[in-house]
Amino acid sequence: MKDITKKYTNGEVTIVWKPNLCIHSGICFRGLSEVFDPRKRPWITPDQATSDKIVEQIKKCPSGALSYFMNDEG
Repeated sequence: MKDITKKYTNGEVTIVWKPNLCIHSGICFRGLSEVFDPRKRPWITPDQATSDKIVEQIKKCPSGALSYFMNDEG
């Protein structure tokens, strides 16, 4: 199994998604469906919400599949 990591950015925050860790709890899209929508491709669109809302939602991810970093921190 390949270790895949995908990154999506709005310029301020970068969302890091590791699909192999994802347990499909649905917490991300139930909490912030404007950013996380598994019916769309790409399914993560970080320019649809503020960075604060995105970070707040990512912290609720139970599997650790979603993480983030602020772009100015590298």
